[in-house]
Amino acid sequence: MSRPVSRVLTLLELLQAGGVRSVAELAERLGVAERTVRRYVDHLVDLDVPVESVRGRYGGYRLAPGHRMPPLMLTDDEALAVLLGLVAGRRTGITAAAGTAGETAAAKVRRVLPERLRHRLDAVLDSLTFTSAPAGAAESTAAAAPEAAVLLPVADAVRHHRPLAIRYTGGSGERTVYPYGLVAHAGRWYVTGRDLSAGADRTFRLDRIHGARVLPGTFAPPPGPGPAERVLTALATAPYRHEVTVRVRGTAEEIRARLPGSVAVVAAADGEGDGEGEGEGWCRVEIRAERLDWLPGLLASLDRPFVVERPDELRGLVADLANRLMDAARGTPPPRD
Repeated sequence: MSRPVSRVLTLLELLQAGGVRSVAELAERLGVAERTVRRYVDHLVDLDVPVESVRGRYGGYRLAPGHRMPPLMLTDDEALAVLLGLVAGRRTGITAAAGTAGETAAAKVRRVLPERLRHRLDAVLDSLTFTSAPAGAAESTAAAAPEAAVLLPVADAVRHHRPLAIRYTGGSGERTVYPYGLVAHAGRWYVTGRDLSAGADRTFRLDRIHGARVLPGTFAPPPGPGPAERVLTALATAPYRHEVTVRVRGTAEEIRARLPGSVAVVAAADGEGDGEGEGEGWCRVEIRAERLDWLPGLLASLDRPFVVERPDELRGLVADLANRLMDAARGTPPPRD
């Protein structure tokens, strides 16, 4: 944005605060000459902003009494993108260096939105949970943003504990769901809840929901894990080609700090220590994966003793990685193909 345009918008914001502003005050705040202030006022008048000139000793400029600036011309999707981007940046620490700038920017956007949309966006922000990736864990997922027509009713149902009817990719007809929570994880959006049609808890990706509407009535969310934990557990236990079980020495907390919750289920394995490492036991780690080739590097990055229980194929891949690392340490060139 060029500096003149930026200053014209700053002038508009000063006038929106109310009252009469003298030319000298505006010139000082904008860092320009009084003649330039008058030129900026002319720009606002040309844009149909009703700026009034007040004569006299205490004269200056003001907006016409009773005038309200029109709402931002944002679609529902655009408003969601702006506010959720600001909230996500703040919660993940991306905009931490800006201090309160993210909060004030979000407040300004909300202030000029139509009341109907503002209330619906509040429902999204109040019901949304973000997962956090453990230190050293990289989970790259192509972003799949939901449509506002799906996200808004889902958030409303979560916030007010109302049943939800959805149409899901690959399904036939509508499903009735008691939505427990709305979760943003690794660039994707999920709703977790009770699928009454299946009689079981399920996790649904919002970008695969093609229709959502709130139904009459209410329900009581069950006690137990929070929405984020439910989603991570569902992702980690989804059916895949390979079911991997590995024992790793260390506490469950230490291992969970290195393995994403959406990849591995970690549980203490009491009584399975080998007598070494006083006071330190073993944990059983269960992983489901379509491919095994990335697992040896992941296990090596734990920097802890581990034993592969299954499958046998993974043991061979771990041995191959160990041989390559030994060759690299000795300076042995790799064999030519």
